[in-house]
Amino acid sequence: MRQLVGIDLGREPLPNETTICKFWHLLEAHQIGEQLFARIGEYLTTQGLQVSRGTIVDATIISVPSSTKNPTKERDPEMYQTKKGTQWYFGMKAHIGVDSQTKLIHSVAATTANVHDSQA
Repeated sequence: MRQLVGIDLGREPLPNETTICKFWHLLEAHQIGEQLFARIGEYLTTQGLQVSRGTIVDATIISVPSSTKNPTKERDPEMYQTKKGTQWYFGMKAHIGVDSQTKLIHSVAATTANVHDSQA
């Protein structure tokens, strides 16, 4: 499946961070993420797969510009900063839970960047 949401990942560049954040907000606003993972879970069950052994959780920082160059001259109130090593980032995090045996993703949560990985 090389084509996702009308983007041919083999020929076109990936969307930028701002586009990804807007997509996450749409999923959250319409509670589509929960529905999507519930459907995937149902499908996996019908295929005889069960995600329940152990979980690996990783958080990916989705960095966005901290610029105030927008119509309201303000930063996005849902974005915060975090420090990884010696580098500061402004944006949000995607916390992804993966079954340790099957390597199947079973949960995804989006939070502000300042939420610690262990709290998601």
